Amino acid sequence: MSDAPDRILRIDAVLDRTGLSRSTLYRKIQSGSFPGQVRIAERCTGWRESAIRDWLRNPMFYQVEK
Repeated sequence: MSDAPDRILRIDAVLDRTGLSRSTLYRKIQSGSFPGQVRIAERCTGWRESAIRDWLRNPMFYQVEK
């Protein structure tokens, strides 16, 4: 594992990497089968790159830990 800081990905990068549509992405977040966003600023959110990598390793069985 690298000591590099975890990057924050914006929506377009997440959609590009996952191949999901915007509506499918938000539906998966709602169901707990995709990582949620982190707030960057008052009206700005993104996703941790490490969380997206974890999802990509096993998208069928990914569950958000509560």
